[in-house]
Amino acid sequence: MKKKVVVALGHRALGTTLPEQKVAVKNTAKVIADLVEEGYQVVITHSNAPQLGMIHMAMNEFGKHHDNYTAAPMSVCSAMSQGYIGYDLQNGIRQELLNRGIFRTVSTILTQVIVDPYDEAFYTPTKVLGRYMNAEDAAEERKKGNYVVEEPGRGFRRVVAAPNPVSVVEIDAVKALVDAGQVVVAGGGGGIPVLQQDHVLKGASAVIEKDLVAGKLAEGIEADELIILTSVDKVSINLGKENEEMLGEISVEEAKKYMEDGHFGIYNMLPKFRASVDFIEKGEGREAMITSIDKLKEAIEGKNGTIIK
Repeated sequence: MKKKVVVALGHRALGTTLPEQKVAVKNTAKVIADLVEEGYQVVITHSNAPQLGMIHMAMNEFGKHHDNYTAAPMSVCSAMSQGYIGYDLQNGIRQELLNRGIFRTVSTILTQVIVDPYDEAFYTPTKVLGRYMNAEDAAEERKKGNYVVEEPGRGFRRVVAAPNPVSVVEIDAVKALVDAGQVVVAGGGGGIPVLQQDHVLKGASAVIEKDLVAGKLAEGIEADELIILTSVDKVSINLGKENEEMLGEISVEEAKKYMEDGHFGIYNMLPKFRASVDFIEKGEGREAMITSIDKLKEAIEGKNGTIIK
């Protein structure tokens, strides 16, 4: 049986601007192709924060200066970011596979993720994104019911909720494609957050932690392993202190203890550990890995990375 994995790509794997993304994707494609060449069945998800902020700013500025156009909702901007990042990823991976003589379809699934309308995150938005605004523009945003925070000396910015993912709408499609041997890009940027009202899916003004959605994808396709690629080779506890310690292989119980002790920042390592622990506990023989994209090969060989079992 081939090993089935979900790989969550961090910011470093994509860059920030369009030119940076083109360069970064070439290196990322090599890493994914290595996994495919080793016989892995691969589903990829990715971050989108800089890209989403860029699209949101562009669409809102365009709507502001052209009377016949309107600003784009956050859910629409999220869909746009999935499309253009997926476009670069699938073509980059396809090219790298073909260069190695591997004929494999690479597909991007526009992915929606259901969230709970009563999630506490909607009452305390925390994710800052988009353009800097002056006081007048900020007041207009507040009139629309949106949350705005001020960054002293820089201006005001929009702040949105980061609810927990409940389920992935297109999970059956993702599973069917990966079981058919395709490489799949799905859940980009944490997916498009939607609220379910009977048979209607309505876009929510929110963003979802992509690592939590990576865990949901891994759970949904019955993956053997969750791989989260980030900016460090290994995760540390007691960061910046004399007793700082890099974590190699640890148990789920140890991971839980470190989370409870507050070793990981709320928007940094904590979602990665939450996703890993939830995924592992919902199936037998599963494991999770957190490492950098440059050290993935070493981590798979057991020579690097933080491994949770």
